[in-house]
Amino acid sequence: MRGQLSLLDDSTSTSGAAADRQDLVAIAAGFDPHRLTQARRLAGLTKKAVSEQLGVSPVAVSQWEAGTNRPRPDHIGQLADILDVVPAFFATGRPAARLEVASAHFRSLRRTPATQRDKAIAFTEQVWELTHALEKRVQLPAMDLPHLASAEVSEHPRGPERAAQLLREQWDLGDGPIAHLVRIMETHGLIVTLSPFAGAATATVDAFSTSHLDRPIVVLTPDRAYDVYRHRFTAAHELGHLVMHGDRVAGDPQQEREADRFAAELLTPSAQITPLLPGRLDLNALAQLGKEWGVSVDSLIYRCREVGAVSDATYRRAYQRLRQLRNLQLFRPEPVDDYPGEVPVLLKRAFELAEANGMSITDLAGDLSFKLPRLRMLLGEQSARPELRLVDD
Repeated sequence: MRGQLSLLDDSTSTSGAAADRQDLVAIAAGFDPHRLTQARRLAGLTKKAVSEQLGVSPVAVSQWEAGTNRPRPDHIGQLADILDVVPAFFATGRPAARLEVASAHFRSLRRTPATQRDKAIAFTEQVWELTHALEKRVQLPAMDLPHLASAEVSEHPRGPERAAQLLREQWDLGDGPIAHLVRIMETHGLIVTLSPFAGAATATVDAFSTSHLDRPIVVLTPDRAYDVYRHRFTAAHELGHLVMHGDRVAGDPQQEREADRFAAELLTPSAQITPLLPGRLDLNALAQLGKEWGVSVDSLIYRCREVGAVSDATYRRAYQRLRQLRNLQLFRPEPVDDYPGEVPVLLKRAFELAEANGMSITDLAGDLSFKLPRLRMLLGEQSARPELRLVDD
């Protein structure tokens, strides 16, 4: 009986060097080529780099990943050490996702090198695997997301705005400010993660999403979480892709513009926000309005121009003034950590419920053949430092 989830020592397993010879033989016989590709991409290594560390030719690694040849048992142990996985990770027989780069919408595609896109895709595959493993034990919220054909969006002059209004209606969000956007996304069955999948910094990956798996997945990056308003807009942008672009190949700049329009209308519906915009571009007034609606001053300045409330010259002067004030350490960004409703918790709480029903983190790591540090990162576990809060959530 699965539990139902409501949302209102990190030592490794057996190392490659210490793995039992019979286990390595069995893993080599049941080798899964995609697991090698996934682990290599997560490690940020090329086939040539792996071959050099392993002492084999790049052709051999290519053949292993293509499935035309299999590594020897001793290679399995060495690969596990090089790629920081347990040897059993390479074994076939576990549910796995297969995701192509063209199936994911990257917030900053042009600035994202191929190695980072590959790492992001491999990370997303593992998020799906974790979700699948948890869903066998915990009933996650039902997936509830409208999907529009891309033609409905692109062929209508206000297609993205209509899509945002449709989502507000389906999710019963009313027409006012949306509190706790990320939490709302999770309660409607979307998987959202804010994990440092690329290490300490992900400077070239702003965010990305895909609707090509059983559940839509949105990946937000920690080093963009220094500003809760940017974070919320990015989450709304990715939500726009999921609603509007599920039937299109990712990467079209037009899709990015449509997702921006969707996000602006979702967070600040034009019919409601326009009468509230100040008669002149008063930055203090915009800052107060931004706090009420959970959006940045930058976004509201752009909104003023978008709805025709100010001229282009006034719009440009307002941005210049805002940059000057920020250089003076005014209008400082507010970090996401201060807003619990914008930090993803679905996967972590799903595991906590599974744990309360008898599953240990070691059990889950064994099911997935993940090392414990990797699993903890995927679950979104924070550092062990004590956290001071002066107000309740």
